[in-house]
Formats: sequence, structure tokens, C-alpha cells
Amino acid sequence: MTATDPLPTRSAFIVEDIAETRTWLVKVVCEAFGDIAVDTAVDMRSARQWLADRMPCPAGLVALIDLGLPDGSGIDLIRELRDYHPEVEIVVTTVYDDDGHLLRAMAAGAHGYLLKDRDAAELVTRLRGLDHGQAPISPGIARRILDQFRLHASFMSAGPEAAEVLTPRETEVLRLIGRGLTLVEAASVLTLSSQTVATHVKNIYRKLGIASRAEAALEANRRNLT
Repeated sequence: MTATDPLPTRSAFIVEDIAETRTWLVKVVCEAFGDIAVDTAVDMRSARQWLADRMPCPAGLVALIDLGLPDGSGIDLIRELRDYHPEVEIVVTTVYDDDGHLLRAMAAGAHGYLLKDRDAAELVTRLRGLDHGQAPISPGIARRILDQFRLHASFMSAGPEAAEVLTPRETEVLRLIGRGLTLVEAASVLTLSSQTVATHVKNIYRKLGIASRAEAALEANRRNLT
């Protein structure tokens, strides 16, 4: 977008289950974009219904999606928006600042990631950046993304000999870890003992040269397993 291009006409859709936070976010987007239409949903079901009633979605729509919803994960909603409404700009609004939620949200198709415990003025500034082609990302989150990019770049530059081949079972365990499952949950899905899954995880870490769940999630995404 150049300096002479007109700013897009905006509307907003907020998916947030806590009433007080929902009202706060409405004020934030109105301050960011002016007098715009704002619709809200309180859970996955009502969000899907709202989207189904508006095919195609309004031009210039920005969707603010919470990750922890009462009837599911906002990450699933992000994937659906990416697949069926690619024109929508998706911004995560959450209290989760860990690498696991961040990487899964980015892999699902989020265009931005804002922390709700920050000052309203900061969120307003980040959201306004959308009109100038900027990704609305909280400063601390941007640093995490850069750290993960450096990790990924280091892994890629190590050469093909650095990445040992995973067994089919190890690949399945990596896929479940990438989706955010705990060892106990992964063991239940695979009908294995937690100790067996832990051994697989240890082998995965050794073969891939990684040392954390966040790195495992990044590698699962790189391998298109999530």
C-alpha cells in the first residue's frame, strides 16, 4: 500500500467469551478504526454461525480470536477462517504468551498475535498497522518469533545429514506434540504407556537436535504434521 492508496473500509468480528474483555476489545477496535461495524461471538458455535450467515465475509474484515473458548480452541477457528475465508485478517487476542500457543496459531494462519494483558493504547497502535501492511504483534511476541526463525534457519543450514530419519511411530508422536498434546494425552491416543511415549520423545529430540516442546512444535509444522 502506498501513501496515496485509500485506506480499506473496515469491519470487525470479535470472538471472546468473557463479557468484560469483549466490551473492552470492542472499544479498542473502535478507537483503532473509527466508526466501524463490530460483531461479537462468545464461543466456537456462535462464531461459526455468524460466519455461515455472512458468505462471503465483508471486505476489510478483521477477526480478533481468543484461543481459550468454552467449546473448543480458537486455533481450530483460525484454520477454518484461513481455509474458507482467506480474505479475513486474523489477529489472536489472548493471555497465552508461550511458544506452543504462538507457533500453533501462526501455523494455523493467524496474521497477528496480541496479548490482552497489555495497555489498550498498545493494542490500538498495533491494530492500526493493519491499514499499512503491518502485522499486529506484541513486542515480546515479535522477539519470540525472531528467536524461532533463527532456530529454524540454524537447523536448515546444518545440512541434510543433521536430520536423522524418524520412524513412523516417532513421526506420529511428533505430530501429536506439535498439536499441543501432553505425553499422557499422546499415550492415550496411541494406546501406549506414557513411559514409551517419553522414550519416543527422547529419541525425537536426539535425532532432530532439539531440546524443547516449542522446537518440536516448530519442526512438526515444518514437516506439515500439524
